[in-house]
Amino acid sequence: MNFEKFDIDPRCIQLLSSLNITRPTAVQNQAIPIVCDGHDIIAVAQTGTGKTLAFALPLITRLAAGPSRWNQALILTPTRELAQQVHSVIEQVGEPLGISSVCVYGGAKLEPQARALKKGRRIIVATPGRLLDHMSRGLKFNDLQVLILDEADRMLDMGFLPDIRRIVYKLPKQRQTLMFSATFGNDVARLSADMLDQPRRIDVGAVAKPVDTVRQRLYTVHQERKLELLQQLLTEENIQSALIFLRTKHRTDAVTKALRKAGFKAQAIHGDRTQTQRDQALEGFRNGKYPILVATDVAARGLDIIGISHVINYDIPASGDDYIHRIGRTARASAEGDAVTFASPGDHLQLNAIEKALGKNLPRTEWEGEAPVLSLFRSAGVARPKSGFRRQRSLLRQR
Repeated sequence: MNFEKFDIDPRCIQLLSSLNITRPTAVQNQAIPIVCDGHDIIAVAQTGTGKTLAFALPLITRLAAGPSRWNQALILTPTRELAQQVHSVIEQVGEPLGISSVCVYGGAKLEPQARALKKGRRIIVATPGRLLDHMSRGLKFNDLQVLILDEADRMLDMGFLPDIRRIVYKLPKQRQTLMFSATFGNDVARLSADMLDQPRRIDVGAVAKPVDTVRQRLYTVHQERKLELLQQLLTEENIQSALIFLRTKHRTDAVTKALRKAGFKAQAIHGDRTQTQRDQALEGFRNGKYPILVATDVAARGLDIIGISHVINYDIPASGDDYIHRIGRTARASAEGDAVTFASPGDHLQLNAIEKALGKNLPRTEWEGEAPVLSLFRSAGVARPKSGFRRQRSLLRQR
């Protein structure tokens, strides 16, 4: 099974072949024919399954077959990092066909983006708030053919629903609308009912689960000892590439500073950092200059960096969905990876939610020196180790 079976431009297939991309993923296999046929679609698929190419390939094919107009397609994303990532894929796929895009997002200067928009592009990739800024300055979509909502559930989680409604109100009603989302809750269902016309729906793993190649484990540790545990893991396990998640910007900066002081090469990324700082942190992480990236959940969705060996939940995620999206940053493109979570005595509600979403208990490891946290971990049968780490090896080796 390969891409030749789809009704997409041969130049796109040739490009994919040059990149050694020959077999479509499950979401691509189901979505591409529907999109090529012109239907609206709701595609529910977990992160890291190839959703960007699932809409980019038929979109580029459609635009290449018709007359050239500005602002023919609009792709909305929740974060600037995802916008940049989608933009880079569109540019790469569209280059052989002479189709380019422009990327607009907050945290960067408005005027350079305005000049790029004035020159004209067939595709715009944008975050909702910044797009509204440009629309208030006269940006119009009279020739729009396709609207794509990427990571729709995340946009709703981040409070973008009013902005999305304001944008869609000003778009042509005759259009094709594609909605891609990792989950399909009530809010996403209502949004799709309002904005899509008789959509076809596909579910690739309707209940999002981590890919099988992620090895998951949980350490029981008191809050004040987390940094010590983190440093020991980074040292003893010789971790080459780690993405570390925390809840707040302040804690993200504090942990990054402590790791640097301990001799680790680490960078931070969160919403208060400038766009230049965020770009430098991501690029440094990609090329190995900084093997450790410490982040808030701004990096939990859409960040596609091949080769992340470990995701460490320094602060336990608030929900099962957040957990799945975080650990989806490792074991991408059929690789293997490790997801490590730190849990403290007050984290029982979050842990219950995560394990309910997974449909199983995470394998526990109690860290040396910690008093037993019986109310939280009794069900796992964890005894106090005499020294070092004690792992339940049979569980840890499950994949």
